[in-house]
Amino acid sequence: MPPALILGAALSGAFLLVALVSLLWVPHAVDGVAIANRLQPPSAAHPLGTDQLGRDILSMLMVGAQTSIAVALIAVGIGVALGVPLGLAAAASRGSLLDEVIMRGNDLIFAFPSLVIAILITARYGPSATNAILAIGIFNIPVFARVARGGALPLWTLDYILAARTAGKGRIRISAEHILPNILNLLIVQATIQFSLGILAEAALSYVGLGAQPPTPSWGRMLAEAQTMIYTHPMLAVLPGLAIVLMVLGLNLMGDGLRDALDPRLRRGRA
Repeated sequence: MPPALILGAALSGAFLLVALVSLLWVPHAVDGVAIANRLQPPSAAHPLGTDQLGRDILSMLMVGAQTSIAVALIAVGIGVALGVPLGLAAAASRGSLLDEVIMRGNDLIFAFPSLVIAILITARYGPSATNAILAIGIFNIPVFARVARGGALPLWTLDYILAARTAGKGRIRISAEHILPNILNLLIVQATIQFSLGILAEAALSYVGLGAQPPTPSWGRMLAEAQTMIYTHPMLAVLPGLAIVLMVLGLNLMGDGLRDALDPRLRRGRA
């Protein structure tokens, strides 16, 4: 097993465990403002100290992990659920009007980064975690469509696909039974990459006030709230920033490790 996969899975698993634990227990209520306890140093009651409103930083980080993972995971799910069928349909009808419409639609979405999409959605419906999910999810659709199409196109020229077509199977059935299972490794690796990008996008949207809204904790908003105290109380910004870095690093390492583990050419090279 590649070392990158082990290290990445350990880091990602640790944050996932923290997020799951936060569903059941946190040391202190994250919406409990206690001005008398503001900016306290680490102690037995508050292992990482308190913020400018007297909230426990450890509890905020734990629930923030839950928020970031939930937003990124659902956004990736939207990309997979809509992008993969579109990519398979485009590959199955290569050169047709359907292929052209799908790929030009992907180009159109790529012209608007997730932050711009979030601004457009927010202008109409207001800032929220749900709108952040929609913005990131919409941007993920063309990513998975391109990966699915790129992985499927070479397979349509292989003999076993020709045999399936000769046997009377339609393009939809061939895509589901023969094409999709053979590009799963590509999709899994891309999903881990988009998951890490989703964590960054959620933090960025929360930082500018377009993501999860108070009192729901978010790593990005913790950074935004701490920026005015970066010189006097740097740990308020360092801790959520470090959480984002380690989470994204773990997912990227896991993606690299999965690519090495699932790519048959790399496996033959190691053998």
